[in-house]
Amino acid sequence: MRRHKLGSSDLEVPIVCLGTMTWGEQNTEEEAWQQLDYALEHGVNFIDTAELYPVPPNPKTVGRTEVYIGNWLKARGCRDKVILATKVAAPLPGVDRSWIVANRWLDEPSIRAALAASLRRLQTDYVDLYQIHWPARYVPLWGKRQYRVENERPFTPFEEQVRIMGELIKEGKIRHWGLSNETSYGVAQMCEAAKRLGVPPPVSIQNDFAPVYRHYESELAETCAPSAYNLGLLAYGVLAGGTLSGKYSDGGKPKGRHTDFPQFQSRYHNPRTLAAAAEYAALAKRVGLSPATLAQAWAASRWYMGSVIIGATSMEQLKENIEACLVTLDASTLEEMDAIHLRLKNTNDLD
Repeated sequence: MRRHKLGSSDLEVPIVCLGTMTWGEQNTEEEAWQQLDYALEHGVNFIDTAELYPVPPNPKTVGRTEVYIGNWLKARGCRDKVILATKVAAPLPGVDRSWIVANRWLDEPSIRAALAASLRRLQTDYVDLYQIHWPARYVPLWGKRQYRVENERPFTPFEEQVRIMGELIKEGKIRHWGLSNETSYGVAQMCEAAKRLGVPPPVSIQNDFAPVYRHYESELAETCAPSAYNLGLLAYGVLAGGTLSGKYSDGGKPKGRHTDFPQFQSRYHNPRTLAAAAEYAALAKRVGLSPATLAQAWAASRWYMGSVIIGATSMEQLKENIEACLVTLDASTLEEMDAIHLRLKNTNDLD
């Protein structure tokens, strides 16, 4: 298992990070424990979760994923062997999330309330990485690309968000902090605020990234490079919610996220992405790999990759996804993937 430092931190993470957002909705607690046990046995000791999980978010299940992880940590007594990451939710105007206990405006009271609840569910007194799930300010999110100035809104200042992260580090409740669904502007503002305040900067950025959604590799890769602000990428959506696994090819509707929850993350399952998935699947067949292995091996090969967040609803998927990130693609295969991308571009885009 390849390991390296995450951004500017002292966290040595594996190239594979275990995603958890299906636990409590598509997966039972018993299945979650099976995944955790297998991952840890195979060198994947980096676990990513969020107060909002499982998905799709709803008031009956919110926080259940963290509870499952906390129960496992207590039963196994392995907290010191695990790098544990979770996230605080941000405001989402127009969407009723009042059932999240606190009003998450990313001011001090809401961040502290969120972290206290996560620590209680996780049955630990600290997390290794605490991430802002999406920006407090308006930004185009989740497939939307056009910045619409009329959607700008008041938000908790960058300095306030950074200051509280610094306090939580001093208090020993978090070791490091990171960003998610963020832009180059947001990264720069957060890092410059950290410099002014003398606070440790964010060490990671968890963004959507896949063969069908490669926006990160332009200016964000420069912004987060070791020579710039030095944030490691934690890539989610590498399989586009399972679409790039090929299981939805030829109009198939197997059991899975896009079949069970067609309105959730529909950007991953639009006709253009389905067409792109077919092309990548054909390439995978030519080089003797599964479509899921091709996509995840490609992501793991990127120079800026901190860790590829994998997700699975079965043990077979989990094993394949871990092994996929250890596969080395040859130059010819990488060139063919670039050629497909050059023709089809970022098919998850919604505008």
